[in-house]
Amino acid sequence: MFSGVALRRLIIPLILEQLLAMTVGLAAVVMIARVGEAAVSGVSLIDTLNILIISILSALCTGGAVVCSQYIGRREADHARMSARQLVYISFIFSVVVGAVLLCAPRFFIRLIFGAVAAPVAESARTYLIYSTISFPFLALFSACAALFRAMGNSRVSLYVSLVMNAVNISLNALLIYSLQLGVLGAGIATAVSRAIAALLMMLLIREKGHVIYLRKLLPVRFNKQMVQSILSIGVPNGLENGMFNFGKLLVQTLVAWLGTSAIAANAIIGSIFNIMIVPGMGMSLAMLTVVGQCIGAGDYAQAKHYAKKLLWITYVSMWAVNLPILVFSREALSFFSLSAEAYAIAARVLPVLAISCCIIWPVSFAFPNMLRAAGDARYTMIISASSMWIVRFGLSYLLIKQFHFGLEAVWYCMVIDWFVRAVFFMFRYRGGRWQTKTVLR
Repeated sequence: MFSGVALRRLIIPLILEQLLAMTVGLAAVVMIARVGEAAVSGVSLIDTLNILIISILSALCTGGAVVCSQYIGRREADHARMSARQLVYISFIFSVVVGAVLLCAPRFFIRLIFGAVAAPVAESARTYLIYSTISFPFLALFSACAALFRAMGNSRVSLYVSLVMNAVNISLNALLIYSLQLGVLGAGIATAVSRAIAALLMMLLIREKGHVIYLRKLLPVRFNKQMVQSILSIGVPNGLENGMFNFGKLLVQTLVAWLGTSAIAANAIIGSIFNIMIVPGMGMSLAMLTVVGQCIGAGDYAQAKHYAKKLLWITYVSMWAVNLPILVFSREALSFFSLSAEAYAIAARVLPVLAISCCIIWPVSFAFPNMLRAAGDARYTMIISASSMWIVRFGLSYLLIKQFHFGLEAVWYCMVIDWFVRAVFFMFRYRGGRWQTKTVLR
């Protein structure tokens, strides 16, 4: 179903898009770090909350992408377009509701989630939370349209729009943070404006009738119960998985906050570099949804297995290509950040372990499960991911930090153990074959 050329056209833009997003995110952290540890710590805390919200939104988009991919595999373009409308509606409504709740009481949610952090950190967090929340509806439209283009096998569109979005983001960051001295406020404004522009471009591009999936006249809103159920059958378990997973990470962040400002700053820098480490894997994860989803829609499980193995092999090769240089030059990479001696020492100990683990364990833990989700086996991945997150990553981190007084390193090492547990269970599920009995389209 997919030639080598078709796979390259899908995969390369996906990886470049992820690389672009993570690189710009890293550049933003470098810029904010110049303002001070309180600023980068506050932004880091809110980014953890943002990731929780964005992960649930991404899960809904995953559900829509799987449904649309399977309809395209069946060659039912009308149903694919109808399900695409439902995805846009669901994503936008979710983002508006969540954003409205957070905007009502930003200080309350910061205290509720992160506890009594230092006053400068809390103020930076409040400012960044407000502008991040304003951008959620724009991000929802961009993410939904990007998922639809990927379902069609066209990942270049989202890459080009991401280029524009990130160019605007980094330019505004430079202007507002450095020239106008707005600090965290400038970073928040840059995020909101760049996402608004990206959403507008995506909504214009998805209107073109030359695409298999195109959207026009979205108003008035009309829900199709059957298609909403199909999307939610993937999106809800995946959303619960991502939500519980990232809520667990959020609670882990509260443990980090308890360790002090240097630990928070080191954690932020490690997290930014880690995002670069997993760029190729994230791109391959998205490709897995499209390719396997279309194979399942066509009823060809042999090709689904073939392409899952092929994409997993490509994931391993690309992860080694990215992580080996980081392993060798981790200390040089850290020198770009304005870190205290304590924060630098912590990051220097953690990064080599992460680089090795990304090469060996991460692909089976995160890219491969999208093969199961594309087949409709989302409930199993939800149970395994959430259980491992809470028992291994959070539970073990809590024990080591609160009871045995370990430092920040314990959080990241427990994360690697969590990856290993997930990988074992996902591989057993694949080999058992029960994923082939699942259905998505009704």
